[in-house]
Amino acid sequence: MDDATVQLILDNLWPMLKATVTMTIPLTIISFSIGLVIALLVALARISSIRPLSVIARFYVSIIRGTPLLVQLFIVFYALPQFGVVLDPFPAAVIAFSLNVGGYAAEVIRSAILSIPKGQWEAAQTIGMGYTTTLQRIVLPQAARVAVPPLSNTLISLVKDTSLASTILVTELLRVAQLAAAPTFDFFALYSVAALYYWVICIFLSAVQGRLEARLDRYVAK
Repeated sequence: MDDATVQLILDNLWPMLKATVTMTIPLTIISFSIGLVIALLVALARISSIRPLSVIARFYVSIIRGTPLLVQLFIVFYALPQFGVVLDPFPAAVIAFSLNVGGYAAEVIRSAILSIPKGQWEAAQTIGMGYTTTLQRIVLPQAARVAVPPLSNTLISLVKDTSLASTILVTELLRVAQLAAAPTFDFFALYSVAALYYWVICIFLSAVQGRLEARLDRYVAK
């Protein structure tokens, strides 16, 4: 590695870190939070006895899981303006990522809820708990423990998927690396730094996952 490459890396460490903190991480947190809300609603609709709700939820999951995330991004940012819906890059990315997370996480949450023995539902009904109370106090705390590992994987995948936001002009980590490398064509060095930043974020999230699993252990029926 020559001196010019080293200097290029040093000059862009801060801009890339700034893009990580101000764009990549907020994009991840906001999209995942909204996606989880969507996922919970869709999961409850999937297991609902109201058939139209179940059918709509199943169709939504099928569409999200059956189409590439990049296509979903392009539809939200490039295609919707044809119908008069014009969005800035960041909100468009949030919408696309949230809908994508919602589709994948819905199946995780649905499976976690269904993994709780029916006897616990019946016991809750016996002592007078309604459906909502049973979900909040009995089912969801236990389902959360089951869902944490796959949901954590979804979150880690989302961190990496945010790099696709560069295709719709969001100035996140990868786009900053692209712009910095373009004048000198030294893409390997700056892409390697970007990869390192993504890796560090994922390591941190994996550590948080482990601690969260340990805390949720107390909700598991022994």
